[in-house]
Amino acid sequence: MNPSIRALIVCTNHTAFKTKPEKTGLWLSEITHFYDELSDKEIPFDVVSPNGGNVPIDERSLQRKDNTNEKWYNNPAFRTKLENSLKPDDIVPATYQLIYFTGGHGTLWDFPNNERLQQITRQIYESGGMVAAVCHGVSALLNVRLSDGSLLIENRQITGFATIEEKLLRLTDEIPFLLEDELRKKKALYRKSLIPFLPFIEVDERLVTGQNPLSARKVGKKVMEEMFEK
Repeated sequence: MNPSIRALIVCTNHTAFKTKPEKTGLWLSEITHFYDELSDKEIPFDVVSPNGGNVPIDERSLQRKDNTNEKWYNNPAFRTKLENSLKPDDIVPATYQLIYFTGGHGTLWDFPNNERLQQITRQIYESGGMVAAVCHGVSALLNVRLSDGSLLIENRQITGFATIEEKLLRLTDEIPFLLEDELRKKKALYRKSLIPFLPFIEVDERLVTGQNPLSARKVGKKVMEEMFEK
């Protein structure tokens, strides 16, 4: 176990679309692929969610053959953390040097306006820690303000789930907002892959973001590179 770094992984509790009967939740590979990179460094981690308790998994993400998903979802210790996530009020930010926001459409409902998660993010970042997010999890950064009142993402290189990707999934009418549009409104310097659904990340100093589920491993690799190789 690496005692110098502890990671805080944030997951959604929200499951309902506006009208679709199918349920959303955490897109499983966005935690497993990211953590697979951290596990090589034996980095301990905790899972937190807006309400604490069980983290719901988007069933679509369970239906895909994925060896990394199977490896970690069937790991008892890992599974226990997902089923018994901490509440934001349980978190002592000084304990962590890295915070990572997983995605899944549910995050669009319960990440952006959670003030305690914003405070935790600010404290970790201003203490010299890393902030990372992938896909819809980037929505958690929309309203994070630093101690000087400025938005964390303003004039920063950022990516996140693209509007074209949302349109291709035919979910634009099922969600509260389009992430790419909101990031641009907050004056983030948004970029995306030329081809939808391909891995793509942006790095702006201690801020690392990934565009879509296939970007989670690249986010993990880059975070580890930034934390251990510089």
